[in-house]
Amino acid sequence: MLFLVLYLLAGVFVGIASGLFGIGGGTIVVPVLLAIFAAQNLTPDIAMHLAVGSSLATIVVTGMSSARAHWQLGNVLTTALPWLVGGLVAGALGGAQIAAALPGDVLRTVFAIFLIAMAARMASSKQPPAGRVLPHPAIVLVVGIVIGVISSLVGIGGGAMMVPFLAWGGVAMRQAVGTSSAAGVCLAIAGSIGFVLAGTGEDQLPAWSSGYVYWPAVIGITVSSVLFAPLGARLASRLPSLLLRRGFAVFLVLVSIRLLTS
Repeated sequence: MLFLVLYLLAGVFVGIASGLFGIGGGTIVVPVLLAIFAAQNLTPDIAMHLAVGSSLATIVVTGMSSARAHWQLGNVLTTALPWLVGGLVAGALGGAQIAAALPGDVLRTVFAIFLIAMAARMASSKQPPAGRVLPHPAIVLVVGIVIGVISSLVGIGGGAMMVPFLAWGGVAMRQAVGTSSAAGVCLAIAGSIGFVLAGTGEDQLPAWSSGYVYWPAVIGITVSSVLFAPLGARLASRLPSLLLRRGFAVFLVLVSIRLLTS
């Protein structure tokens, strides 16, 4: 019961941070889960895999409401979506198997390096170039595979990579965000299934786990993060966007240093 309360409190932090910085998923959920799993005395290998798999499962629920809203508003680019989703699903399923084969320390290092790269991008105010055209569907498929693998390895919904790619390809920002939201749900479903399959038969998993997805964490974080994300969004509307981006970049660097030195 104590740890379920911790997951609910973690969801409050995740929800506020997601609404405040406009990005969530594994970027915030994975470090939070690692801290709680350490308190539960889970081994480092199991903890990292559980954190990534559970993070992807939370995205399935939280991403659906956003994707539905964007679909109703006509913000989803249906011509590119099938190719992008096909690549993401294939990449996410494969990425889960790769992640399961990696030691926890290696997976944690990969995640920390990803956070540093994210921090550099968030700190930059550079805008994507104008006048580009979305490449051939085959290229979109390949990019989707790459994003799916990386996203599955680090437990994110892929929006941090999909939105810049679509914007680079000349897609209007609202459609880039909407298409990313819809595709991210499919990625998260595939990644979650992949981690469930990859962790099946692991004898060190805690009770209430399905493979590398830990349901008390998924439920606790999902419930409270959905409730508190609007609060973060209201805070974000009162602060300069550049300050938010650079503040979040500092947060990512601190988390990555903690992961690399733990």
